Amino acid sequence: MATIIITGANRGLGLEMAKQYAADGWNVIGTAREPEKADALNAIDAVTVLPLDAAEDASIETFAKDLGDQPVDLLINNAGIYGPSEFDRKDWLDLFSINVIGPVRLATALKDNVARSADGKMVVISSQVGSIAENDSGSMIYYRTSKAAVNQAWTCLAKQWQDDGLTLAMLHPGWVQTDMGGEDADLTPQESVEGMRGVIGGLTHDQNGKFYDYSGREIPW
Repeated sequence: MATIIITGANRGLGLEMAKQYAADGWNVIGTAREPEKADALNAIDAVTVLPLDAAEDASIETFAKDLGDQPVDLLINNAGIYGPSEFDRKDWLDLFSINVIGPVRLATALKDNVARSADGKMVVISSQVGSIAENDSGSMIYYRTSKAAVNQAWTCLAKQWQDDGLTLAMLHPGWVQTDMGGEDADLTPQESVEGMRGVIGGLTHDQNGKFYDYSGREIPW
């Protein structure tokens, strides 16, 4: 049975990922900062809910220790926040802590677990607005910079680990009807996750370090 870890799985895209992968027979490990309050996630059969705070190194270290030597076929770094709407130095730094440093720290901590899988993949949920090449509005500077930074970091890891059998990719889920995307967004969580699962399932090592949207379009980052 293939094993997947999904961070931030207690709501939105993460919750929908947990539902779909569990329904397809995967061994799903879903994380939440407060597992006891993740009612919808806890209600899914075949899902193990574990505590994880991506902004805390101690939490990441404990999570990795509890995982032990278990092989992980797919790690999806989904946890993230939108951040401030106006300048606030602390809030901007907190945004980077969760959206950039957390995923990189977790990927590093779980590298050996993913490498133990014959099909080891690591995906970070990014955003098209993190693309420098496609920035034609200049808005959302705080969120944009965090996603541009995680794209660069993920690409660095992909290159550093390219001989270790791992495949890393960044994914844009589209504009989705979640708490972050709002009810006027183009896609339902089900549609977005179905698309991303198709892209993830088809990833080969030749696509290591690439940036795609949910439909499979490569995004110039």
